[in-house]
Amino acid sequence: MTKTIRLYQQDVEMQACDASVLALITDQEEIKALNIHDTSVRCLCVLDQSVFFPEGGGQPSDTGTLDGYPVCHVLERDGVVYHQINTVQAQALQLPAPASYFTPNRKVHCSICWERRFDNMQRHCGEHILSGMFFREYGGVNRGFHMGDDYMTIDISMEENPNYTELTMDMALHAERCANEAIWKNLPVTTRRFATRAEAEGLPLRKKLSIEHDISIVCVGDPQNPADSVACCGTHPKFAGQVGLIKIYKVESNKGMFRVYCEAGQRALADYDAKHNILTALNKKYSANTSDLLEKMKIADEKASELRTELYLLKQSVIRQRADVIANDLHLLAASGDPALLHGRCFNGILLYEYSDMKVDDLLSVGRPILEQIKKLVFILDGATNTLLLFSDGTVDCGKLVKENVSIYHGKGGGNKNNARALFSKREYAETFIDLIEKHLR
Repeated sequence: MTKTIRLYQQDVEMQACDASVLALITDQEEIKALNIHDTSVRCLCVLDQSVFFPEGGGQPSDTGTLDGYPVCHVLERDGVVYHQINTVQAQALQLPAPASYFTPNRKVHCSICWERRFDNMQRHCGEHILSGMFFREYGGVNRGFHMGDDYMTIDISMEENPNYTELTMDMALHAERCANEAIWKNLPVTTRRFATRAEAEGLPLRKKLSIEHDISIVCVGDPQNPADSVACCGTHPKFAGQVGLIKIYKVESNKGMFRVYCEAGQRALADYDAKHNILTALNKKYSANTSDLLEKMKIADEKASELRTELYLLKQSVIRQRADVIANDLHLLAASGDPALLHGRCFNGILLYEYSDMKVDDLLSVGRPILEQIKKLVFILDGATNTLLLFSDGTVDCGKLVKENVSIYHGKGGGNKNNARALFSKREYAETFIDLIEKHLR
């Protein structure tokens, strides 16, 4: 098939063009032959020329439209550019079937999403400049690059300068500063194309060439002393100033290299805006300025820690007091049998206590220390959540009682011989369950 004239190589700022349809591929076997295994790809349009950049060099493809038909992805194989038409969206737009519209030699209008293109240009060029600075300052070689939805990553191998074997955050921030200085100087970004490897090898490249023909060299700054110079098929702005900003987020070891998380352009600004909003909210919360925010947060954390310790001690005291009350009631019940002397409700030797000011786990801590004294059964009801706790010395099997009866009253739960829990959606179900168990034991 005839190679596509790639107009984005002639003018990176061209956003639209007219083109002729060469072919429309809908056969799944032909699509698979292009090494495309995504079964959602149903329709690929080939044009004689295109402004669409196909995915490559770590950069996502352009999106846009062909005569109003949405183009969701673009790829290149052997010099031919394939435009993937989103058939689902086309159908929703009530457009004619692509097979009947994109007939050979039909003239169509191509239009890219410029916001996406410029975003990718900023990010890709930002990565170039930053990688160039890692190489210039430390001999770090870019061995991997990914443009993700939330950030970019660059894998730097410290292999060219024996004085540097690791990449620290301080080193990365120095490279970041150098990269931003190149942006502030608004260095020119040029792309030169060479037919063969031999023609391009004389340039001061930061990375050895791995291809033999049709080579594009992107240079930032003076070609003899560039901020960066490397082979790349992507799209880049004409001047470094259009990148706007480069920001590194973090650096971490990764498979013998160092992965740099970063962002560039409007995405870096958006990240700054989001973090600045968080910082402003924190300053307001702690009545602080940025200069003393961390100190005030530290003071607040220390106070909160003291309060948590105080609360824990108070809670343990209340737990012990309530356990003592129940233990005393059990002793009185065994000695006199007079329920009028007790703090909890008593029926047929079973005690019931209700609390709504503690979590269930804390209420479990009330009953567990006195299990050996509970010869029959003690209930503790959490009135806030309608959770019923059962305690026994094991003579009465708490877990078995819950398992065999809780579902009758729309509850759920479980446990073991000594303690169990049953959770109900309504208080009346808990009350009825208690009555059932009392009668059952009677």
